[in-house]
Amino acid sequence: MHEEVATRMAERLAIIKLQPTRVLQWSGLLGGGEAALLAAYPQAEHRVIEPDAALAERSQALHKRSWWQNALGRGATVQVQGPQAMAGLKSTPEQDQVGLVWANMALHAAPHPPETLAAWHGALRVDGFLMFSCLGPDSFVELRQLFERQAWGRAGPDWWDMHDIGDLLVGAGFADPVMDQERIQLTWAQADDLLKDLRLLGGNVAPERFVGCRGKTWHQKLLQALETLRRPDGRLHLSLEIVYGHAFKPVPKIRVSPETSLTLEQMRAMVRRSGG
Repeated sequence: MHEEVATRMAERLAIIKLQPTRVLQWSGLLGGGEAALLAAYPQAEHRVIEPDAALAERSQALHKRSWWQNALGRGATVQVQGPQAMAGLKSTPEQDQVGLVWANMALHAAPHPPETLAAWHGALRVDGFLMFSCLGPDSFVELRQLFERQAWGRAGPDWWDMHDIGDLLVGAGFADPVMDQERIQLTWAQADDLLKDLRLLGGNVAPERFVGCRGKTWHQKLLQALETLRRPDGRLHLSLEIVYGHAFKPVPKIRVSPETSLTLEQMRAMVRRSGG
């Protein structure tokens, strides 16, 4: 599913005229879309930051180049880093900032979305852009209603609304945010397969979920209740709301005082914006 969303998000790259020389993939192993990014920006430096050490290890193994690739200079080089690299992103040195931050299906899993947006903003160079996707609040709405009818607690967390995310982007310092959303229908033949896929997606991470262990009796009741999701086509249906967004990092607003200090990068950015 993540690869499908990544493919749809990659189609939006065509509307961006900038050609970044550095690309940062946030949670690239699970997010997907790397092939599209390498095809769109083959000459760029590609960097991946994984939010988990185990994911970083797997990603590093996938990106390991053979000796003959190094000798012949074939294939793109992708630098992989683990969660320790996330801490310093908000204060990334100007010479290390990137032109594109790509974060597919990651924001809804962030414990503190405003902090994550601040890290993305810090990693970007002035005039760089962010592209991301995440789950919206109407995702799995059928499952939420089912749990509510059965008084089983929450079936999922309250994900951020598209408009609220736009406000968060502005609050983080981004400019010209563009948000849109679409709905995707997922279907299954059997209830056990549906539950298996939900576990692979991360399971129920709602803070208000039932805190105890469920028994076999409840599991059978759940399987029976899931049958109410079966449509005339004979399959069980759940809907996802996918939120897409992109925004730019503008020239920082400089407070003018009797003595004002500007970095070299700020001066260059101001000249570019003025057409000089």
